[in-house]
Amino acid sequence: MDRGERAGAGAVGSAGSLGLRVGQAVFSSAALMFMSVGIEFFSYTTFCFLVTIMGLVIPWSCALAMIDVYSVVVGHPLRMPGVVAIVVVGDWVLSILSLAAASSSAAAIDVLLEFHGSQCPPRLCERYQLSAMMAFLSWLLTAASSLFNLWCLASR
Repeated sequence: MDRGERAGAGAVGSAGSLGLRVGQAVFSSAALMFMSVGIEFFSYTTFCFLVTIMGLVIPWSCALAMIDVYSVVVGHPLRMPGVVAIVVVGDWVLSILSLAAASSSAAAIDVLLEFHGSQCPPRLCERYQLSAMMAFLSWLLTAASSLFNLWCLASR
């Protein structure tokens, strides 16, 4: 692969992008698991929003991880500007939604702990907090991926 065909650090089709996608999928899955397994999260709209958004991030990240695996194995990065633009927009939208879901969940947890301590047992609130933390980590990786791909798209 010559220098002209080399993908950027986190651009689609690179090993860096594969790492970001795997991290997104892992953190989103963890957020989803902490929020939904054995907990009645559906009584709060903000927690439902978090579960919905994490449910969208997981297949998006896994699909792009498969593209990255193929590109890394074949040794030919994805260089179609239209596809990279779709990835940038998808990452950007999911990044904003992930930040909104994680922030609203963290705020709801804070309100539950501050004003309704009796309605939020410590074990339950700890799982809510872990879920929000995992959602923030997933957002961080999604935002980084979006910025790397935008930089790659703009530099062509």
